[in-house]
Amino acid sequence: MTQFLGIGIGAGLVSALLFGVLLKATALAILLYLLAPLPILIVGLGWSHRAALVAAVTGALALALVVQPFLGLGFFAYLALPAWWLAYLALLGRPGADGTMEWYPTGRLLAWTAGTAGLAFVAIAVIAAPNYETFQSQLRGMTRTLIQVRADRAANPAPPAPKPDAPEADAKPPAEAPAEPGPQDPAEATRTEVANALAAIAPGLATHGLTVLLTFYLWAAARIVRISGRLLRPWPDLAATMMPRRVLAVLGGAVLLALVPGYPGVLGVAVAGALSAAFAIQGLAAFHDRSRGRPGRLALLLGLYLILFFTQGVALVALTLFGIADTALDRRRPRDAAGRP
Repeated sequence: MTQFLGIGIGAGLVSALLFGVLLKATALAILLYLLAPLPILIVGLGWSHRAALVAAVTGALALALVVQPFLGLGFFAYLALPAWWLAYLALLGRPGADGTMEWYPTGRLLAWTAGTAGLAFVAIAVIAAPNYETFQSQLRGMTRTLIQVRADRAANPAPPAPKPDAPEADAKPPAEAPAEPGPQDPAEATRTEVANALAAIAPGLATHGLTVLLTFYLWAAARIVRISGRLLRPWPDLAATMMPRRVLAVLGGAVLLALVPGYPGVLGVAVAGALSAAFAIQGLAAFHDRSRGRPGRLALLLGLYLILFFTQGVALVALTLFGIADTALDRRRPRDAAGRP
């Protein structure tokens, strides 16, 4: 007991330090902030979920006492508690009839990763703005600022540098700044509509990215613990990952819930965005799985990743649909006891 308490407290302090440097608002600080959940996941997978829970609570208390209570609560709800929960699920197992251990399936773990991302986003939103109208006002303000900055950059590109030998007499006076658009300006109205539409789907975009990050954290922590020889479960066949069909019903329910006003609607958008990321990850796994044993597999995988890199959103939508179809149809090739097709 003393060992997991000590390792948990140490990991929690490291995680809190990585999270707290975000206040410096530098590129390095943001990079370190993105690594904050890793220590909690590492001790959870390498020691026990109790050590991960100790780490989560320790990090939250450290930030609350040293910096401010709100920061500690945000850290606990958004990163620390999800990291503990995923470590707990990853180590769930039950003995089978033949005496072997049956570990928690990676497909269900992926589904819970998406669900955890959706719940974590809504939790941090409620903590930051208990009043829904305040939350919407803040969200719309952020999206309007983003749209305005992009519009200003497109309308006023950086002028070319003056030639060093140009005489001062030829220099032209700077042009007058354009007048602020009136309230009825069509361009301003269009930007407002785009900003409001972006604010409506912003929770889904945020949880889409958070799901990808949590999945990466879980994989990276498991790899680190496996290298150290402390991973408590065998390494799973990741390419065979497939979420159960009931997740499709959850996705449909999330889409319907998104039509409800208030925070329930935000939860629906958040869960739908998170599940779309999970299905995209499953689509990628299914492509790896179906290409096993085929000639030119390396070229096929390389082509897929190049398409994802250059087309980005379009290929991601196709990959998401492929993942949904993979779950709905369940046409994976049968495997033997060793996992070979």
